Formats: sequence, structure tokens, C-alpha cells
Amino acid sequence: MIYPVSSIYKGYRFPREIIAHCVWLYHRFTLSFREIELLMAERGIEVTYETIRTWCTRFGPEYARRLRRRAPRPGDKWHVDEVFVKIRGVRKYLWRAVDQHGNVLDILIQGKRDGKAATRFFRKILKQQGRRPRVLVTDKLASYRVAHRQIMSTVEHRQNKYLNNRCENSHQPTRQREHAMKGFRSAGSAQRFLASFSRISPHFRPPRHRMTATAHRTELATRFRVWDQVTEQTLTA
Repeated sequence: MIYPVSSIYKGYRFPREIIAHCVWLYHRFTLSFREIELLMAERGIEVTYETIRTWCTRFGPEYARRLRRRAPRPGDKWHVDEVFVKIRGVRKYLWRAVDQHGNVLDILIQGKRDGKAATRFFRKILKQQGRRPRVLVTDKLASYRVAHRQIMSTVEHRQNKYLNNRCENSHQPTRQREHAMKGFRSAGSAQRFLASFSRISPHFRPPRHRMTATAHRTELATRFRVWDQVTEQTLTA
């Protein structure tokens, strides 16, 4: 695949390498925009934190979309879970679905966790994936039974809080980022950020505990090559 000369970077003063690096720093590590500004200054690059914020807002979703297109086909066993997040002091719920390999399928922030909310999230996942899973794993929240009955009643549904660690573990990077950001300012901005974060951050988090050191280094090198391609630092792939 060859990206066009008039790419997404057209009209931007800074090179794509700097833009992509700042977006990577923000989504992979618990750094603020001001901290990234300082890191860039140490390298002799004068860029304001507001510019970095604009880059993350503009390019984060696009990078995430390109990574999604390159992702392997998701597994047929889906784990779904929800956790609360505070947005300006108001409790909201972050719904997340991952496959048996830990790959994030979709996320959605909603104000409730009742049957309607669960059904809405199930519909969103099915629209995104275009197919139904073989097995659905959730905890014992009654809302999941309602959504399962209405949306995918033919799918095997396993409800057990001890079987859903795969999805619960996937919440941890989000919790760390939420703490570093001192909470989210609005449901809309949280949804936009987490949609990108949930695709970019896991890309650089291979399962180290299940790999040898050599395999881990090889996998990271592969993932960085993919990153260079989706950010147009490598024009051909």
C-alpha cells in the first residue's frame, strides 16, 4: 500500500515523525501534554503543549482506525465488562469488550448499566464486528441477560465473575490514564480519547509474561514497523 503525497499531514509545519512520536508518547505512557512538551524541548524541538493536544485529537483517531484495519480477525469468544468512571464528579460507566486474546473489540461510555445500556453496547459491538461470537462471557449483572436475550440469544452465554478476568485486566491501563489525567472532562471527550487509546496503547503492550525475551523483542520490532506504516513514516507496506 502506498500513501498519497497529499497525506493527512498536509498543511502541518512539523514533520510527521515528530507528530507521530508525540501521539505515541501520549497514548503509550501516562504523560501529560506539558510533560511531552518538556521531553521535546530536551531534544531541541520547540512545540507547545496545546499543539501536542491538537495533534493527539486530530491524529489519534486516524492512527487507531488504521491499526484496526491491520488487526487480525478477532477471536470468537467475547468477554464483556463494565466499570464506573467519574466525569466531573458524575458516575458514568465504561463498557468494554475484548476477545479471548485480550484484543479490544469496542468501548462505550454510558450513564447507566441497565438492560437498555447493555443492549445498546451489544448492538454497537455487532455493528463494528459484523458477526456474532461463539461464546459470550460476562459477570452476573442482570443487564447482560436482558441484552443477550434480545440481541444474541443463540450465542452461548457464560455468566461467572471468575471467568471474566481477561476483560477486567484490560481496564487497568485506562485506570492509570484516568488517574494521570485527573479524570475526564466530558463523556464525549472521554469516548473519543478512549476509542483511540484502546487501540493504540494495546498495540505496544504484547503479552510479555507469555513470551521469551527474544520473542518479545521481535514482536515489538514488528509492531513498531506497523506503527511506522500507519503513521506514514514508512510510505510502502
